[in-house]
Parts: sequence; structure tokens; C-alpha cells
Amino acid sequence: MLYGRAGETAQLEELLAKARQGHSGALVVRGEAGIGKSGLLDHTARHAAAHHMRLLQATGIEAESELPFAGLHLLLHRVTDRIDDLPEPQAKALRAALGLAPGAQAADRFLIGLAVLTLLADLADPASPTSPTSPTGPSAPSTSTAKPAASLLCLIDDAHWLDQASADALLFAARRLAAEGVVMVFAARDAHAPPFPAQGLPELRLTGLDDEAAGELLAEHAGDLPGYVREQIRSESGGNPLALRELPAAQREGHIPAYSYHLSSLPRHSRLLRTFADRIAGLPQATRTLLVIAAAEGTGDLAVTAAAAGKLGATVTDLEPAERKELLSLDGGRLAFRHPLIRAAAYQSAPVGDRIAAHRALADALPCVGNIDRRAWHLAAATTEPDEYVAGILEQTAEHARARGGYAAVAAACERAAQLSPDGTHRARRLALAASAAADAGQNERAAELALRAAPHLTDPAVLAQLAQVRAAVAREQGRLDASYSVLLDTAAEIAPHTPGTAAFMAYEAMTSAWLSGHRQSIDEISHRIAGLDLGAPQGALPYLPAAQGLARLAAGDPRGGLPPLRALFDSLRAERHERGHTLRERVSIASWFSPLGDLETGNELAAELDRECREQGALGPLPLVLLLRTRARIFLGRHGCALAGAAEGLRIAQDTGQPHYAGQLSGVLAYLAALDGDEERCCELAAKGDLRQVMPGQVWGGIAIAMLELGLGRYEAALRAYEDVAASPSGHTIVVLYCVPDRVEAAVRTGQGASVRELAEVFAEWAGHTGTAWAAALAARCRALLAPETEAGPAYEEALALHTDDGRPFERARTELLFGEWLRRAGRRSEARKPLRSALDTFELLASPPWAERARAELRATGESRARHTGDTAPLERLTPQERQVVRLASTGMTNRDIGAQLFLSPRTVGYHLYNAYPKLGVASRGELARMEFRDQEDQDAVSGTGTGRSTVSASS
Repeated sequence: MLYGRAGETAQLEELLAKARQGHSGALVVRGEAGIGKSGLLDHTARHAAAHHMRLLQATGIEAESELPFAGLHLLLHRVTDRIDDLPEPQAKALRAALGLAPGAQAADRFLIGLAVLTLLADLADPASPTSPTSPTGPSAPSTSTAKPAASLLCLIDDAHWLDQASADALLFAARRLAAEGVVMVFAARDAHAPPFPAQGLPELRLTGLDDEAAGELLAEHAGDLPGYVREQIRSESGGNPLALRELPAAQREGHIPAYSYHLSSLPRHSRLLRTFADRIAGLPQATRTLLVIAAAEGTGDLAVTAAAAGKLGATVTDLEPAERKELLSLDGGRLAFRHPLIRAAAYQSAPVGDRIAAHRALADALPCVGNIDRRAWHLAAATTEPDEYVAGILEQTAEHARARGGYAAVAAACERAAQLSPDGTHRARRLALAASAAADAGQNERAAELALRAAPHLTDPAVLAQLAQVRAAVAREQGRLDASYSVLLDTAAEIAPHTPGTAAFMAYEAMTSAWLSGHRQSIDEISHRIAGLDLGAPQGALPYLPAAQGLARLAAGDPRGGLPPLRALFDSLRAERHERGHTLRERVSIASWFSPLGDLETGNELAAELDRECREQGALGPLPLVLLLRTRARIFLGRHGCALAGAAEGLRIAQDTGQPHYAGQLSGVLAYLAALDGDEERCCELAAKGDLRQVMPGQVWGGIAIAMLELGLGRYEAALRAYEDVAASPSGHTIVVLYCVPDRVEAAVRTGQGASVRELAEVFAEWAGHTGTAWAAALAARCRALLAPETEAGPAYEEALALHTDDGRPFERARTELLFGEWLRRAGRRSEARKPLRSALDTFELLASPPWAERARAELRATGESRARHTGDTAPLERLTPQERQVVRLASTGMTNRDIGAQLFLSPRTVGYHLYNAYPKLGVASRGELARMEFRDQEDQDAVSGTGTGRSTVSASS
């Protein structure tokens, strides 16, 4: 019985009730050791079984915390027959992760998470084949034979002991639960255990029982003790249920006196461990030997434990004294410690020699077939000095983990192998492997530390280059761009005589980091050092070195000299776009230069192709950057609704994959879109409004979002100050800021400060001329019109509008029409002004940009023509959420819910939920009607992922 947990049980029971109605949820239960987390999970399991919910249960095992996907296998081992029902890429990834497809190539770790999500959703479906309803733990309630409800409960106890790969997959699935009828509950220890970060999931923190509940628990477990002893235990226990149960037993056995226990003078965890250790110390030697072996083995495998015990002179019958004291039991053929702290005490209280002997005996006892990983870790634990044999089999273990996609396990195995390596060369190589794997696992700080330890002892150019890229990527993610380009360039110089192609790419990457940093002196220094490398043109390499020098010239204000080499690199990517001869990372880096070239359409197309490739491969790691590039292109092209959907998805994935740098940029992009909507509160929240002069490189979107908000709302002085602050920031030289020059010119002219931006407008015009793009030339003409004497602006506006005709940027065309209409009205030509103002208003309304539409409406009213605010039904997609837009577009092409889910990293049931909500908003009653609808916005029709969700009109087709 649970005492004092009425509120907590009610919260969990409410989650289960919602799941039975088709809603999903997740919860992390946290608290110190012995606080009652497992008891709460057991109660939840019994409640679920009573309501015929399907149930999966697993417990993290410390001994398997370095074995990739061990925890996931424990949770799913009874339902692996359902993997074949998943979409093939997901099924393939999950089979590889669980070791069901030997030799299969490792998949992206988050594709495995998507497979878990889809599998759990399938298991929650009442129409799916019957699954077991009883959990796998010793406290499992009886199996019900009633028909299961449309719901599933997953309980993961001791989640802090989950291997990293399992934790990543399960948390990825938990964050995406929506309408599957699935509940996931994790229990994790607060202290004296590895951390279990679960950002984005709600938490329930357990504290000690109140005096009344503690008294009730003591009455059940210590009714034979004198009242003053019970009161002392209650007072000193801090309400910890484990202490309330175990201290009476220890007192009866004479291990603690019946006076002050002084529990408050030490961490309660340490005191409880000592209590258990004292009780274990009173057991016979053979029993203690068997306990330390069982603790070291960790999984409860009786056969292996017994075999190892036999090598050290103990037998299974020696368990009896420990069973009588309720320290350990035999349950279903497996050994089970009654509480994790008992196992910890059994292991930690044993002498070091006994622990080493236990691990060596376990390594000898494990069958060779199928146990190489566990044997390797036991041997490593039993080895106290360098040993190449043990280091070698640990490296084999790392390769097994790599094949399954368990990169955290690879890092752990390689690091330990390095520690055991007698030879310095092998040690450095293994450290390098560990660093690379840690980076792949998202453990950036650990990766940087391992790389730093390995680098001074390496000579292999390929390994040096790999390590340098790891260190540079980590530094870039942390905002230390100077460290990023320094390590890249230093390594490029070191390996240039041996691998000039790799050195050229690293030099280009160094210049890219310097460009982002905005440090002109560093850019110039890198340019001189690259010239000194004398790499020439490596055979078969892309023109990286000329592109790097082009960036330096562009930073120096020389678009004539800077753009052509960048164009050559960009065109080389376009030429090989279907061959994929270079890595995904290289192609993403090259595609990002569409903006200085002004080639927005091609940039959008390349980003769409990279988007498709990431989704086909399940490569979520680079996807946030790809979605950022695609979103930027869509914003520049005026496709704001599409940009909103892509940015929202990119932000969600960046947060899931632990990429705060890209999450920050995508938040800034969403702030910019909120500014276009006139949503001041959301814009400021996303932009984290502060001193815009301190905008970090790469975070410039938040700054220009605030400026655009002020400009759209007609607060020109505030807009000008914001643009000036961004221009003065480390990001002031970037192309994004250059794109804002026409906005800054407008704000300056409106405040009577046009003279201050004339030189800036000339810089923009020079750049626009060298891009050769009509849209840039149109904006340059608009700037000339704004800065021209009032009586001479007309021809420049007309030139701008002529250039806008086919430039593909409707929002900017509408802004030029608005300014031209204002000029015509001021010139007394009111009837002529109405045509551009009507066109501008139509466009702003179609693009759902209220502040700009209101400005056009006010100007039109000033000409004597009134136009009511748009309230019609011309854009039903506007009523959909970004997620619903994505789903509807894909569904209209005939894709199934399962296929849509695979594209958007959602469960099929959540896809169905979004469709169900979208139908009434679109005025349709079935999926079939979607196929007969025409989504008139044709942007991104070539987009494979289908995530182009522009603010479009929809009409029934004839």
C-alpha cells in the first residue's frame, strides 16, 4: 500500500484516463533513492492493468548502461514481432539497433526514436494484434484476459541507468506523443546516479512523506518497536519510505542503536548505504561473495552468477541467509535485489580485490557466443594496468556498438580501451575514435575534451582532420568561432603536404567560421595563411580555396572579386546535385551561399533536395540547418507560411537533437515571421529582446525581427535604432544584414536621416549589380527612389516595379507598390496612386501580413477609396496550424498516414488526429475530398518532403 501519495497517484491516473480517450502524455518522476518512485510506478501498472491497458515495462540496469540499446531491448523484447509492420526505413533502423539484423548499417539515432514512436502508436491501437498486458518486472500485476483499451502504458524505472542510445530513442518518442493513446513514465534518481536530462517533458518530484503518512508506514513495518524508537526513526528519516522500512529491521538486527541515528548529519543516501552495508557485513563469507558477484553481474542472470560464484567457492545455496534478511530473492529464475541501494551496498562495501575477482570470474563464466560485449566490460573492470588484449576486445565492442548506432557506447568503450592501451599510438587513435563517437552522440563537451587529449599524439592526417572538425564543430556550437577557425586552419597547415584535398576543405571551413565571427582582422589573417599553404588545385576537389578567398574579398567590400569564386563553388554543387559525390555536410555548407549570390530560387531548390535526402536517410542531425536554409530562402521569396512551418519543425528537431546554436537561429526566424504578422508579444519573446548591439554571430535574425516589427508598425525611429544596433554587432557584415539595407533606408528616410544611409545604399546597389538578379536591382532602385528629391523619385519607382515583374518576391514588390502609391498621393496624383496601393493591399492580405496591409489600407483611404478589412474565405489554409498544413499538403498527394508520419517524424495516429482537426477548417468531410482540391500556391511543388506550406488559397477544382 502507498502511504501519503494521493496527489501523485491522482496525477498519474489522470494521465491514464486521458490515454484511454486517445490522448498521449509523458512524465518524469524524480526523487532521491528510496523515496518511493518504484512503488508509484507499480501502483500505476496495477491501475493500468485494472483498466485493461496494454503495458510495457523495463528497468535500467547499471551493468548494461554502456551496452547500446540494452534498455530499449528490455522494453520491447516481447513485441519485436511487430517491427515488420513499421515503414521499412524505420523497421530496418530498429532491427539494427536491437541486434536483430547482424551486419546492418547503423541508422541515425533519431530515426530509431521515430521507429519506437510508430511502434508504440501501433501497440496502442485497439485494432492491432493483442499484446501482453502484464509488465516484465517482479511486481507485475496479474495478466488480464479482457480486451485491451485503445491505450498503452510504458514504465521505465531507474531511467538514470539507461544506456544513452536507449534514452535518446525513448525521449525522442516521448516528446512527440500527441494523439496515440500512449503514456510514458520515467522514474529517475535525483542524486548519486548519472543524470537523466529530459528537457521538454513534465516532471513530478517526490519528497518525503508527511508525519501522518510516515507514522502509518511505521505502524505497518515497526509495530513491535517501542513508541520512542518509532518516533526517533520517523524524525530522522526525513519521510524517506525506504528508511522508514529498513531502519527498523536494522535496529532489530542490532546494527544501529535505539537512540539518535543522526541521519540528518550525512546525505541520506550515504546513511542508508551504510545501514545496508552493516547488515551485509554480518552475513557468512560465502554469502557475501555471492552477493558481490550478483551485484557486479547486474542483470540477474542466475546461471552466469552461479557459474562465477563456483569459481570463487560459493554456491546458490549460500543465498539463503541473504534471502532470510530480505536483501535478495530469486524471482522467476532471476536474482533480484530488493532495492538498488542494496545492490550498491553489496558492491561498494566489498574490498577492491573481491570486486576485481568477481568481474574476472564473471568474464570467465560468460559463454563466448553472444556475450563479447559483456565479457569485455567485465575484463576491463578486472584490469588495473595496461593490457592490449583487453583494450583490443573493448575496441571490438565499440565496433559492435557503432554498427547498431550506439555512439555513446562507442565513445565509452574506446575511451576505456585507450586507458588500457600500452602503446601510445593505439592510445591516441582510440581517443580519437572516442571523440568522434561522442560528437556523433551529441556529447559535445566530452568530444572536445577527448579530442584535445588525443591530438598531440597523432600523426595520421585523416585522423587529425577528423578530430579537428570535431573540435571545430563543438567550438562553433558553443559560440567560440575564433577557436573553431583556429583549430581548422592549424590542422589544415599540418596535413596539407599529405592530403591537400582535405586541407583545402578545412581551410574553406576555417574561413566560413571567421566570416560568421565578423572579425575582419581574422578574415584577413586566414586569407594570407591560406595563400601560404600553396595547395594549388587538388585533383578532383571542389574549388574551396578560391571560394575562401572570395569570402575574404566579399568581407572587404569587394563583391566584384568575391562573388565569382563563390558562384563557381555553388555551381559545382548544382552540377553534381544528382551524383552526391560529396558528403552531406559539404553540400549543406556550399548550399548556404545562395544568399550572398542572391540566387534564392536555386537555394530553395537545393535546400529542398537536401531536406529530402535527410528525411530519406533519417539524418536528423543536419536537418535543422537544412530547414534553416530553406526557411531563409522562403522568407526572402515572400513565402512566409511555408517558412513558418519549416522553421517550427526545425526548431523542434534542433531542441531534440541538442543543437542550441541552430535552435537560437530558428527562434530568431520565427520572431521575424511574427514581426511580419504584427504579433509584437510573440516576436519579442522569440527574439529575446535586449541590447541588439550584443547580437552574437549567427543570431542576427532576432535583432532584425525587432527592427522589422517596428518598421511594420510605423515606429520608424525605433526601427532605425534597431537596424543600427544590428549593423554595429558582430553580425553586422553578414548577408542577412545586407538584405536589410532597403529596410534601413526606408526607416532613415522616414525619420529625416536619409543622408546617413546614402553610402550604405550605394554598397547595396554595387552588390546587387554583381549578383545579376532582378530582385536585388529592384530594391536598389527603390532605395534610389527613397533617397531622391521628392520631385524626381517617380522614374526610380517605375524602374523598380518593372524589375519586380518577374523577380519572384511578392512581398517586396508589394512594399515598393506601397511606397510608390504614397509618393503618387503626395504628388497629388490620387487616382494613379490607387492601382499600386490596391495591388499592394491584395498581396499583403494574401500573405497574411496585417501591419503592412493596414498601412496600405490607410494610404488607399487617403486617396478617397475605402477597402474593408479582409474577412473573406479566400485562404482557408490560414486557419490551419503549421503542423496541420504540412499534413494536409502531403495527404492531398495521396500519401498514407504512415508515410506522412515517416516524413514529418510523427506517429500515424497523430497524423490522423491533425487531419481530423483540419477537415472542418477546410470545409471537407473526408480524405478523398482533399485529393480533389487544388492548392494554388505552387511553391515547393518539387519539394520531396512536402513541407512547403505557404499561405495559400485553396479552391475546389473543376
